[in-house]
Amino acid sequence: MMRGGEVGPCRNQGGGSVIESALSSVIGSGLPAAMTFLFQRLDHLLSSRRSDPNPQVPAVLVGRLDLPLEADTERWERHRPTLEVLSDALSDYRDGRMPVESGDERLLRMLGRLRGVLEDVYGQHLTFEGEDRPLSGPFVRQDLGRVAGEAVGMDVAEEISGSAAVTQRATHVDSGAKLIGMRARRIGPPTPPAL
Repeated sequence: MMRGGEVGPCRNQGGGSVIESALSSVIGSGLPAAMTFLFQRLDHLLSSRRSDPNPQVPAVLVGRLDLPLEADTERWERHRPTLEVLSDALSDYRDGRMPVESGDERLLRMLGRLRGVLEDVYGQHLTFEGEDRPLSGPFVRQDLGRVAGEAVGMDVAEEISGSAAVTQRATHVDSGAKLIGMRARRIGPPTPPAL
């Protein structure tokens, strides 16, 4: 569905670091739903099923995910050890042995780390109510050197809608070369359903 460069929150093609931010304690009462959603994604990836056509998206998720959720195989393989460690580290919360509280900085930090990895694997922001960050949805970050032909951030046959975003940087674009952020038949707000 997307092609061109780095998809997700890595900084560069060479395996840059995942952008992590702790879940905000501002999400308060939405924390259990946010945590459940992140755990479902984690369990899904660790079960080796990298496509999730119909995930249960909680009401506290703001923005619009591009479904089905498709894991990038290379990124999934690179992050699998981290996903396994996070699964173990969060198991007491998942199993109810530790209380889930919005003031638990350790929990928020680990969930933020999990979210960062999931965002990298899926190439989509996962943002919850009350957080000051980009809306949930697909994104592409490209750090390119010299562009001699064509580089496309997001290339979709039909429609790009919702909160899709592309950020591109190139050191040089040759004369006649093309640096294209998004290409689709239609780009804009979601098309309303036909009556």
